[in-house]
Amino acid sequence: MPHLRGVSIGVWTAVGGRHEAAAQCGVAHFLEHLFFKGTGSRTAMELTTAIEGVGGYLNAYTTEDHTCYYAKADAAYFERSAEVLLEMYLDAQFPEQEIEREREVIREEILSLKDNPSQWAEDLLSETLWPKHPLGRPLTGSLESLQRLERRDVVAFRDRHYTGRNTIFTVAGPISHKEVLRQVRAPLERLAPGTASRAQRARAGVGAVCVQEADTGQSHLALGFHACSRKDPRRFALRLLSVLMGENMSSRLFQTLRERFGYCYSMQSSLATFEETGALCIYADLEASKLERAMAVIKKECLRFAQCTPSAQEVKLAAQYAIGQTRVSLDSATQQACWMAESLMAFGRVVEPVEVEADYLAVNPFEIQEVAKEWLRFDKAALALVGGGMEAVALERSLKGPGNGFSL
Repeated sequence: MPHLRGVSIGVWTAVGGRHEAAAQCGVAHFLEHLFFKGTGSRTAMELTTAIEGVGGYLNAYTTEDHTCYYAKADAAYFERSAEVLLEMYLDAQFPEQEIEREREVIREEILSLKDNPSQWAEDLLSETLWPKHPLGRPLTGSLESLQRLERRDVVAFRDRHYTGRNTIFTVAGPISHKEVLRQVRAPLERLAPGTASRAQRARAGVGAVCVQEADTGQSHLALGFHACSRKDPRRFALRLLSVLMGENMSSRLFQTLRERFGYCYSMQSSLATFEETGALCIYADLEASKLERAMAVIKKECLRFAQCTPSAQEVKLAAQYAIGQTRVSLDSATQQACWMAESLMAFGRVVEPVEVEADYLAVNPFEIQEVAKEWLRFDKAALALVGGGMEAVALERSLKGPGNGFSL
């Protein structure tokens, strides 16, 4: 990307929360935090100052199936940025005092999620969609699992999973491939080759309802349907179904829930896909008194997708929206680095954006109706509610009963 001034660098490991044992829930996230706490030659402060001192940015995040450590800085400081990032990745020391200090930091992070009821509802939905499975556990771990983790657990997880086979290094910006190899080949060759990490496979649950009473100004609703994997060819039709349902202001649920009835300010839909499973989810924040009527609208619109094909024009606009969102995001060096790494982890190659665009454009209205019929199943749906508004038993009866089940 020679037109840019900045360079984005990412070191990725194809391991995340779903690779954890139940007793060590949160260890991948804990490890991510500890990589910033000093190496054999730099303290935690020296690591961050080396990047921030030249106007750069250093951070990391953990997902269900991968963890990313990344930096962004002026391309003139590419060598420094890559050196610091790889030093963290290869030479983190995990001092005991830092582990205890960071345990308290993550404890505060876990507690802060309870002050964000929308996020709380999303976590509860994952637990309801995939009960007793790593995909259903919080990435931060629980207060109990966090307290159990010891240094030996963190080191063992790092040694087992942070290997050459699981590691990807991506760069996007005004840097040549040759420059990147010259800087990173030798350090990365220090990694033990290892083997690809495998995660416990998930199976679709039968669906359930979880209601968490909380003193909130609104009810925070999260509704989820089990969906296809990231390699299923039907994922493109399912993504366009999500767009039509609630991803933008033109979507059916936005137009009904907000514009027509004024039931909520915030609502959205999204599609998450993993190696062997996925979920199509709908989120809304609204007053408890409007919950039953809003649920009736959601159920009616979902059933309409299963009963009738959308118009060809609707599908065309949804495809153009998905394509446009991808194109605009890839103007960013950071998103280019993400696209490369996530493609390699999922498919073993860098997927060209034009391939994805062609797949979206090939979706027809009948295919969207078919995926709606297969996956928008309220008898198997999962629902999480934070803040109350309906009792769990009544909510489940209305959700899974015939017809709308709710009063408009």
